[in-house]
Amino acid sequence: MSIQDIAVVAVSYNSAELLQGMLASLRRFYPNRVHVVDGSDAEHLPAIQEVAAGFEDVELHAMGYNIHHGPGMAWAIQHLGLSGRVLFLDTDIVVLREGFLEALNEALRPGDYGAGGVAYVNREGFDIAYGYGAVPYLHPPCMLCNIEVMRQWPLPIKHGAPMVAPMLALHDAGRSDLLRNLDWAKNDVLMGTRKVYVDHIGKGTSTATGGYHLEEWMAEVQTRQAAKAAQPPAQGYNPDLLALIPTQARTLIEVGCSTGSLAHALKRQRPEVHYLGLELDPKAAEIAAQHCDGMVSLDIEGADESLYRDYADRDCWIFGDVLEHLRDPWRVLGQIRKVLPEGGCVVASVPNVQHWSVQGRLSVGDFRYEGTGLLDRTHLRWFTRVTLFELFQSAGLRIEAGVPRIFDEPGREPVLAAIRQMAIAMGRDPEGAVRDALPLQYVVRAVRA
Repeated sequence: MSIQDIAVVAVSYNSAELLQGMLASLRRFYPNRVHVVDGSDAEHLPAIQEVAAGFEDVELHAMGYNIHHGPGMAWAIQHLGLSGRVLFLDTDIVVLREGFLEALNEALRPGDYGAGGVAYVNREGFDIAYGYGAVPYLHPPCMLCNIEVMRQWPLPIKHGAPMVAPMLALHDAGRSDLLRNLDWAKNDVLMGTRKVYVDHIGKGTSTATGGYHLEEWMAEVQTRQAAKAAQPPAQGYNPDLLALIPTQARTLIEVGCSTGSLAHALKRQRPEVHYLGLELDPKAAEIAAQHCDGMVSLDIEGADESLYRDYADRDCWIFGDVLEHLRDPWRVLGQIRKVLPEGGCVVASVPNVQHWSVQGRLSVGDFRYEGTGLLDRTHLRWFTRVTLFELFQSAGLRIEAGVPRIFDEPGREPVLAAIRQMAIAMGRDPEGAVRDALPLQYVVRAVRA
């Protein structure tokens, strides 16, 4: 497929000026056929039609209603008979120089979903820094996609981040590797950066038309955010985990250190300690290296006994929400016990599968894996207070201190009442069952038994 054969799709709304700027700048360098999916009001449509008619090989598809960005792209994917590679451009994109389409085309491989600027969002579609649970997101202002692959995944939706549905599906299926990031593409859609190929007039359509007109979506987001307001606040690190690290510890090793937020917090308090990070994810390891004294990117379960001997000087091993992700945490803790020095310890935080919300959901068959939280789809092992003690005991370790992390969670009282009754039915202590159903997570410190 030659560069000139790549079709272009743009979604417009009530802004002939933006469409004019995009088409004029594109035509300076490329003659490609352009499809404009237009959702303009009747009063703005004549100006849109005049702009489209002023350029050769531009086809206007007037919807007669505000179709919105995501559904407009989806309509094009479904109805225009497109094939091969398709360039999606926002109408507030201005092409500055030739070469951007060639760069995108070179990066996109057969079978890929798309190429462009890939950043990270949470599951709501809001931009976040990289970390566990972050969803790679192909930004739509300037992206080149294999249209047949796009049709295999959920289509763009009416949303402030219209690509969030396909990006979540790719992420959850472990196929975000089908996205190709080009640093210039990510750079060129940001405000205040020195542009390489294109300029993105940030919120151009919103400014020109008085908003994105996504009131229904915003209302849904606000409702979900209000429901989450009572949940534990999201933090870069677990303060209870930090508090259980002994003050006398001098050589620390964190297994699964993610992007290094705990290392950063501890080093700010105690810069004299030596903090070594182990991280499987190369991207996270690259970020964490800025906060650790040493960094090793590896899968600890793939390591032999020599690794543990190499780190026999470590007097504190840290597992922040990691043990539940291991295939054999019993073996890993047992290997650490063999090399743990006298006075050394293991500090860990582990989610509580006995939490009232999990019990309630199980009672109605609602056990579904999620992107984060207690039912994180990457959890391989599950522990209660009792089985957590057994985990450490089986490895030759003794829990000497611990903190149950309990938060003010609405809606739990009726479920706790049912848990009391269930414990009575099983001949167990009802108040003990309730106590063990309250913690969302346990944080423990274990020493040699």
